[in-house]
Amino acid sequence: MLIGVLLVITWLILLLRYPAKALPVSLAAFVGLGLVAAWVLWEDSRETRQLARLDLRVTYAPERCPADRPLLLNMTNGNDVPLIELRWRIAAYAPGDTINLADNQYTAPRYRGPGELQPGADWQDCLPLPPLRPGYRPQTLEFRAERLQGSFSN
Repeated sequence: MLIGVLLVITWLILLLRYPAKALPVSLAAFVGLGLVAAWVLWEDSRETRQLARLDLRVTYAPERCPADRPLLLNMTNGNDVPLIELRWRIAAYAPGDTINLADNQYTAPRYRGPGELQPGADWQDCLPLPPLRPGYRPQTLEFRAERLQGSFSN
């Protein structure tokens, strides 16, 4: 932090003392930083759009899944490029409520996707329950995949 402040002060002194030499360099640096920032924002928005095209449905299905993994996940890749990697958290909600009842702490399960999933392809897996707050039963809750983080093939 201190180094950054000193660099800014030094730059301002150089700009005031030698404007003819410091101004073109400063403008070039500013344009370069602007281009890098624009590229980062574009990449981030592209990834957000691609993650929004994934269809993830999580249901409590103890009759279709093993007892230690009673959540059934159905995923469809609605993108035109393959999904390379996907990570997410499971949230649990009482019907009509907005409070997450999953106790997502450090010990909560980490959920990962299938690896490479081609465009339009489906994937299904059984997942373990996240720890729930005391007093709630999984059969009365709605489960959702949230905090998606992923990467796609370019």
